[in-house]
Amino acid sequence: MPAANDIRKGQVIKFNGEPHLVMETQHRTPGNLRAFVQIKMRNLRYGKALDQRFASTDTIEVLPTDKKTLEFSYADRDTFAFMDPNSFEQIELTATQLGDLKNFLAPGGKVDVLFVDERALSVDLPSTVSLKVIESADGIKGDTASNVQKPAKVETGLVVQVPLFIKEGDVIRVNTTDGSYLGRA
Repeated sequence: MPAANDIRKGQVIKFNGEPHLVMETQHRTPGNLRAFVQIKMRNLRYGKALDQRFASTDTIEVLPTDKKTLEFSYADRDTFAFMDPNSFEQIELTATQLGDLKNFLAPGGKVDVLFVDERALSVDLPSTVSLKVIESADGIKGDTASNVQKPAKVETGLVVQVPLFIKEGDVIRVNTTDGSYLGRA
């Protein structure tokens, strides 16, 4: 097992029996004290972030990881199915595993899935996704003040604030970090 000095950003380590993704590491050597490593990490099962201090000589278990690009196939109640486009193998994740990311999943969309010990643990979306507007109120003629927006419901159920000229059937680009409208696709 590697020492705490050898841990790098992006690795998955086992801490308190749970897999944690290392987001940041800092090696510190205070004046008259022993060196230590400050690691900022996120629990991959629950999403909680924490800071932990390790002595530079502590050994830490690094878990083997694999990242695959999968295609979203369909949603069935609380289950979301993803398919590997190369092997056609299907992987199912629950709504609780996906959290708010499920609002950005359109059929055929590609996502990166992180596997730890052959189990899918986290999903990374692209920075933008294209979604079809299924419900939107008509803009009022003459209401063209600068930057007037209206709510529009997209195919995943997400409600996005869009400009008045967007109508039902339009495909729009949405930012996956904050759910904001970026433009027409």
